[in-house]
Amino acid sequence: MPKKAKPAANGQEEGPVPCKQVKVEVAGGPSPLNFDSPSGLFESLISPVKAETFFQEFWEQKPLLIQRDDLALATYYQSLFRLSDLKSLCRQGVYYGRDVNVCRCVSGKKKVLNKDGKVHFLQLRKDFDQKRATIQFHQPQRFKDELWRIQEKLECYFGSLVGSNVYMTPAGAQGLPPHYDDVEVFILQLEGEKHWRLYRPTVPLAREYSVEAEDRIGRPAQEFTLKPGDLLYFPRGTIHQADTPPGLAHSTHVTISTYQGSSWGDFLLDTISGLVFDTAKADVELRAGIPRQLLLVETTAIATRRLSGFLRMLADRLEGTEELLSADMKKDFAMNRLPPYYVGDGAELSTPGGQLPRLDSTVRLQFRDHVVLTVGPDPDPSDETREKVIYIYHSLKNKRETHMMGSEETESHGLRFPLSHLDALKQIWSSSAVSVKDLKLTTDEEKHSLVVSLWTECLIQVV
Repeated sequence: MPKKAKPAANGQEEGPVPCKQVKVEVAGGPSPLNFDSPSGLFESLISPVKAETFFQEFWEQKPLLIQRDDLALATYYQSLFRLSDLKSLCRQGVYYGRDVNVCRCVSGKKKVLNKDGKVHFLQLRKDFDQKRATIQFHQPQRFKDELWRIQEKLECYFGSLVGSNVYMTPAGAQGLPPHYDDVEVFILQLEGEKHWRLYRPTVPLAREYSVEAEDRIGRPAQEFTLKPGDLLYFPRGTIHQADTPPGLAHSTHVTISTYQGSSWGDFLLDTISGLVFDTAKADVELRAGIPRQLLLVETTAIATRRLSGFLRMLADRLEGTEELLSADMKKDFAMNRLPPYYVGDGAELSTPGGQLPRLDSTVRLQFRDHVVLTVGPDPDPSDETREKVIYIYHSLKNKRETHMMGSEETESHGLRFPLSHLDALKQIWSSSAVSVKDLKLTTDEEKHSLVVSLWTECLIQVV
């Protein structure tokens, strides 16, 4: 699944205080972006284009170029990441391959100039100035608060992991050869200017990264120069290359990417196992054994016809299914996304506080955009019937420092409840506030136990 950058070592590309809502104020004045809601943030990011227009005409279809003569926005973009920030970042401790790639485009190929181990600023600046190398900084939201703030809201908006990379390229230089990616891309130009060439896809909505030879891609379909404050969007599979014009200052841009591994095909693969599991419990044909030695020979016509029949049966069953069982995608998203943006130590995300809910309390869900409720089979090996249970995953305790770093270990945070609690949980999820005693559970003990469990995870508060 998504989305976590997995840079190899050689740099080759391969994603009791009350539990109150976190603050979003930032030092230095108001932001030109709207952080009131995920939709507000996205709409302000692509302004003046409307979100409805964007998804009808551009999303997964064609590039969108937004060039804006807006000094306030340009100044804000420049604050997100500057070339000069590298000095302080190197002092914090960053490493080649994991955090930084140094590269050049030479004769249509990417040449990696990484050293070993820890990055030293003077060496990095020397490669930038003397070798005309591009510096690629992986997942800067781990270090830069405002990028964390933006990407956390975008993950809520898209319901998919959102990563980023910053590219700093000296004048008259190019870092990467023509290529396409397996992610939806939003380019924000931060410093200087960048000359872009976009080509028609050879693989629309591609599922993997690939370099393309110049003689195969033809003439650019679009060609333009981005300046600070400008935004460029293009779908996965769009072939592109970019260079900093000669004679000018260096260029810095951030690539914000999403929707890796989030296609209908991925969702089908994720849910089909649960559908088969449920259908096999009810239909003896799916529990019957396959022919002897089927695994020792090529698939026979008889086996193919049988599988076709089963797929039609599954399609018919799917039409009447209310709850699809997600095997991995929901859990993976909750485990690997950013925690809610906060100012301070974030204690409100990990330490339950405020009034302990009682049977006569009224409670409400909080951090709704960071909580996933799903139904799946009980993994308890002692349960031979493999009954379904409810899983609640959340990202409140996720580590920002490991976001999108695929080689870093992550763990899931959340709760598990019997399927009998589903209606009560849906009451909490669908209401602005709900009385504990009105929850649809059999006993008062079950009602109280449910809300205390949710309160302990900082998922509800007493109102």
